[in-house]
Amino acid sequence: MSGSLGEDKFRFSGKGPSPEQGEIRVMRPEEGWVCEVEPANETQGPLIRSSMAAKGLAGATYEGCINLLEIFERSVELYPDNPCLGKRLKGEDGTVSEYKWMTYREVGEKVKLLGSGLAAEGIASQDKIGVFGANCPEWMIAMQACNRNNVACVPLYDTLGENAVEYILNHAECKAVFVSSEKLGNLLKSKGNMPTVKLVVYWGEASDEDKAALKSAKVKSYSFPELLDAGAKSPSAPVKAKTSDIATIMYTSGTTGNPKGVILPQSALVSELNAVGAKLKAVNCEVTENEVFFSYLPLAHIFDRMTEELVIAKGGCIGYWQGNVKAILDDVGSLKPTFFCGVPRIFDRIYSAVMAKMSSSFVAGMLYRFAMSRKFGAMKKGASVFDAAPLMDKIIFSKIKARLGGNVRIMISGGAPLAPHVEKFLRVAMCCAVVQGYGLTETCAASFVAVPDDMSMFATIGVPFPSVEYRLEAVPEMNYSPFSDPPSGEVLIRGPSVFSGYYKDEAQTKGAIDKDGFFHTGDIGEIQPSGALKIVDRKKNIFKLSQGEYVAVEVVESVYKKNLNMEQVWVYGNSFENCLVAIVVPNEEKIMAWAKDKGVAGDYATVCKTPEANEMILGELKKTGKESKLKGFEIVKAVHLDYEQFSIETDLLTPSFKLKRPQLLKHYKSKIDALYASLK
Repeated sequence: MSGSLGEDKFRFSGKGPSPEQGEIRVMRPEEGWVCEVEPANETQGPLIRSSMAAKGLAGATYEGCINLLEIFERSVELYPDNPCLGKRLKGEDGTVSEYKWMTYREVGEKVKLLGSGLAAEGIASQDKIGVFGANCPEWMIAMQACNRNNVACVPLYDTLGENAVEYILNHAECKAVFVSSEKLGNLLKSKGNMPTVKLVVYWGEASDEDKAALKSAKVKSYSFPELLDAGAKSPSAPVKAKTSDIATIMYTSGTTGNPKGVILPQSALVSELNAVGAKLKAVNCEVTENEVFFSYLPLAHIFDRMTEELVIAKGGCIGYWQGNVKAILDDVGSLKPTFFCGVPRIFDRIYSAVMAKMSSSFVAGMLYRFAMSRKFGAMKKGASVFDAAPLMDKIIFSKIKARLGGNVRIMISGGAPLAPHVEKFLRVAMCCAVVQGYGLTETCAASFVAVPDDMSMFATIGVPFPSVEYRLEAVPEMNYSPFSDPPSGEVLIRGPSVFSGYYKDEAQTKGAIDKDGFFHTGDIGEIQPSGALKIVDRKKNIFKLSQGEYVAVEVVESVYKKNLNMEQVWVYGNSFENCLVAIVVPNEEKIMAWAKDKGVAGDYATVCKTPEANEMILGELKKTGKESKLKGFEIVKAVHLDYEQFSIETDLLTPSFKLKRPQLLKHYKSKIDALYASLK
């Protein structure tokens, strides 16, 4: 059956059979990680799949379940006494307890009561409900209640401002909102401009001011316990969702204009769970009922949402952070997770902290470098991370692993690419399976994954999950071609785990999904000899920084070019760094007038090379950015001044005088590297 996934433990590429639906097979060593199921066409490379899916993509079923409610109810039935959701309680004296847990049976009962309470308030199948607050058990219970009633969950980041909250709730036409007491005030400030919201349910202790505001607002309100009580008085049956029904509408953070609502049907999430669970099992990273997962990445992001759905599907437990960044390590130490997910920015901080400690001691640093070199060398020769250097693991690396509680056995990085030196550090020092994935909200989180012990996939996003297939499409204006060596081009993804469209936005949907059903990611991929894919560029001038923030570079450049001291500006950033840098050609007249006034000697070229001029231009960039209300991550942090203009003759401008970004990067690569090095 198409929903049954087999073992997959080998790599490299090979030809596969035709792409009609069929059983997903057990692998044989010679078959490799991927296979081609359709030939190339004029502008696109061959259609590529995981060899697990050679005869058909993973079906939208999980252990016989076709929707999220069935998956949750299955876990409640199979693991009733397992711990499910946990949090730490704060005492009156300010001290924090160890984790306190609800079992699957207890969580299932709360979901049933909450769902019944919603039904009693007239919330019907496929209505929309917002969830607004930091990760906690109540957030997950609210989401599962949405699944129970076949209601589309609309998650909101707890960092959103009032305008964004108002826009999303109005655009989605949410009839109800679950909200933390900490965010209740933010919600109520916009209530007068959100006519569709008729019900507000809050968790935590609301202030007297917020309670009074709720009473005066034209909205019915409950605390979490009150709605549970209402559900107990009016029990209702669950609503069975169809595979095509909307499970969630996730609003992307957006870079220009308003955020887009990504529609993910039940089939997309179920197919993703099927494929991810099976693939992780195939690479010896199976998630089990013994898993302990630490929840701190936003549940409003598809990465954490799908990870927590997977843990629940497997009967594992989820411990939630306190919501305080400064207390994360304390939470981790108390929980001792076995399963840890992060974005590159988090792992960068762990790496930097360890490196700072190693550099403080000559002996410790020397031992660390020796151990790192020996273990990584053994891993490159084929040794498992667990067998490469057991003595060094015990003496040196176990102390580093202890920073995350000491029990982590699966570590997943997503959201942006890991810098190679950080990936090397994690693979070696964390003494666990480190998995790097790639995906977008539109692909229901991960659609590619690198195999932990296969070093040919180092610094790549690996191979596709069995729920998707992909092609590379030529991008001639950037010199990328699927027919070059190595093959490269825009990554196009298709499969049951891909979104069905943007909510209320047919034009954007048609622009993103072509007539053959492929989602155009805008990312440029390059196929490696191992068959793994590596992301090397962006087609659109939108990129993601290491902390996950998107930057619309043309918008940022247009702001900086308003400053009359700038003749030309090229802003650069990438997903391995957390800030922007720039190459600026200053306005000769302006900078020479400034130099004369400040007593900086020399001609134009000489002045551009002075630290004083660099400091002045950087100050002007920051001033202009702040005056134009750019976000903090859009403010340039370092700049290089060039006295030679970008031109058509130097191949840095197009005939229509647009910046040729790939050529600019190649031309200024050493300068860019130096700018980032100066910020370390």
